[in-house]
Amino acid sequence: MSRWTAFAAGLVLLASHWTAYEHGRSVELAKAGQQSAHRDSGDRLAEVIGERAARVEEHRSADAQHEARVKGYEERKAADAGAADADASGQRLRSDAAQFVATVGCPGTDTAAVARGETATRAAMVLSDLLTRADARAGELAKAYDQARIAAQQCEREYDALNNR
Repeated sequence: MSRWTAFAAGLVLLASHWTAYEHGRSVELAKAGQQSAHRDSGDRLAEVIGERAARVEEHRSADAQHEARVKGYEERKAADAGAADADASGQRLRSDAAQFVATVGCPGTDTAAVARGETATRAAMVLSDLLTRADARAGELAKAYDQARIAAQQCEREYDALNNR
């Protein structure tokens, strides 16, 4: 029986080592699983925080862009009102110029005075026409400048809003 005893003792020894090995392995796997779960939860928390920060930044940016658009709209409305006032003033100026042309003529019997009156009337008509065209062109340029300036300022405000300035 000594042989069987030695064999049984060897089997018991082998089984105990195998059990100890398996226990150690399961402990290590459990620790690795815990570490992985801890790391994954930390990653998920960082991801959630990052997403929340990104959403906050998106809302801030969208609000700033909306504010820039509203300000641009108000500036365009004010510029349009100013242009309407300028058009009315230009119309009064053209009317005054037309009245001036009408009153420049000098009726009379002196042919030299009549000739000077006709020359003055033609000159006044030319000047009135020049004034009318110059005023109309100045109005067009002022409107275009106002629109370009307002659009550029709105674009700058929206760009600054996107870049968090």
